[in-house]
Amino acid sequence: MAAPVLTNYHVDYTSTIPANAGDLVKLFVRRRNGTQSGDPSRPVLMLHGRSVPALAGFDLQYKKYSWAEELAKAKFDVFVMELQGSGLSTRPRMDDPKNVSPAPSQRKLLVPHPNASPYTGPVDYAAQLNNSRSDWGEVDRVVDFILDKTGASKVDLIGWSAASQVFGPYAIQHPGKVRSLFLLAPIFPPHGRASASGTDFDEPVPLPVSTPGSFDYPMTVATKAGVESAWQKDLKCPDQREPGMLDEVWKAIMATDAVGAGWGPEVGTASAPRAEGLSRIRNSYWWGWNSTTVPLHGVLGGTVPVCLVYGENDTIVNTDPNLGLLYFSVPELYAKIPGAKKLMLRIACAGHQAPWERVANDVHTMSEHWLRFGKVEGVTTGSYYRDSDGALTPME
Repeated sequence: MAAPVLTNYHVDYTSTIPANAGDLVKLFVRRRNGTQSGDPSRPVLMLHGRSVPALAGFDLQYKKYSWAEELAKAKFDVFVMELQGSGLSTRPRMDDPKNVSPAPSQRKLLVPHPNASPYTGPVDYAAQLNNSRSDWGEVDRVVDFILDKTGASKVDLIGWSAASQVFGPYAIQHPGKVRSLFLLAPIFPPHGRASASGTDFDEPVPLPVSTPGSFDYPMTVATKAGVESAWQKDLKCPDQREPGMLDEVWKAIMATDAVGAGWGPEVGTASAPRAEGLSRIRNSYWWGWNSTTVPLHGVLGGTVPVCLVYGENDTIVNTDPNLGLLYFSVPELYAKIPGAKKLMLRIACAGHQAPWERVANDVHTMSEHWLRFGKVEGVTTGSYYRDSDGALTPME
């Protein structure tokens, strides 16, 4: 069997986000094509969440942790995309020190490195970087690019974490382009922001601008220590992740952000100091993903079958119902999906960072079986707890 072919694309797109509306930008797309000679392409599009660049999340080049590569070896035609402001896609006004800074409380993280000094001035970008409408538009551009490249009529979607807030509404609005939806650790706020009408995907009016105390900056930054602190909260089983994984993940994140890699605390030796790096994260304003919109038009679980997978140790996807917009619940998402073609699995000894934990290969296999057969562990619908031996127990 021929090895999957790797190709990188920079897809042209006319931006719609406020920072560079009307500008021609580049959306980075990596393709790992496992299509065998004479076989039709079965395209899959993978999308990152809020804070992890797509290549670090889906194509980690360490042992067999590359989800994209493993699916390509299973003969799928896999595309991994970055939205604007993330990874190797255009970062509008985020690389210009005269115009953009992270959140005021985070500016001190940039020093003492020389290239950080221009970022101490005032922020003049009076809004979040991206929003739901801009994200949906960028995904649609890449989906059309994929369909044109492959000749396929539909694409399967795989999203991790906050990618659900983009892919979920996108699938409802474009059911003719989507074959199925596989969401790992999906963020779902039952009381999430509504549109202007409250019943569809139109944008809220008006979109937010700078006000005292608001998130009126285009990005936040993450430290390596911060990634580890969040990860540690989910490490509740012995040997849940391999030794050294944090270093491998951070190295992959820094490889997609040359500017951020020059920031942060100094590490290394006294004679050869270097910056540990900071990861730049888009400050996003999302709407249209809530208990009202999920059932719209009967798409999810009907025209578009949906598989939800999350770790039992995940402290992010299921939160206190009293948290308002920050109340997240995977079981509530499952319950709101209107059609019968829906499956949910809660997997043992896994956290929010499952693609980098020992269960990663199991997740790869689950997604492969969902794409190929419409089932996981022999089941096509219902909600189940999957123990460490792979045995299923119904949760309904």
